[in-house]
Amino acid sequence: MEYVAATVMALIALLCIGLTLLTLPGIWIMLSAALLINWLWEPLFSPWTLAAAFALGVLAEVIELFASAAGTKKAGGTKHGAIWSIVGALIGALAGSILIPIPIVGTVIGGVVGAGLAAVAGEMAFGKQHWKDAARIGQGAAIGRLLSTVLKAGIAVVVALVLIVAAFF
Repeated sequence: MEYVAATVMALIALLCIGLTLLTLPGIWIMLSAALLINWLWEPLFSPWTLAAAFALGVLAEVIELFASAAGTKKAGGTKHGAIWSIVGALIGALAGSILIPIPIVGTVIGGVVGAGLAAVAGEMAFGKQHWKDAARIGQGAAIGRLLSTVLKAGIAVVVALVLIVAAFF
């Protein structure tokens, strides 16, 4: 029965990597599944394993939240561009999922484009930047968003591997 529980956990973890790329809470679903399996089915995970996975999940969220804003700031943007880039990334990811119906691709492209365009809009409207400077800042926001998506997906892979290895060994 232990191998069945471990296999179920492995399948859920692999699915959740894809959910993370869709900007859904894949890491948190993985952790929830691990807790449920431990509680209802088989005790596969030590508290240390769960704590490490949780810490990685928090790190991934912090990176995702601040990466497009950091890209905006690094390119010389104001707090207006940074805030707008975060909002634009969320709206863009949703719009990209609908307008580009290719799983994961539409969401990632939408989030990156949304972060960049919203940073440009925020800088021009509230930061009083000229078009050229606002475009450079928008590019920084878009690059930051793309990096955050890649880093969060990478952390999701690490969390999945930790949980899968712990489940089987």
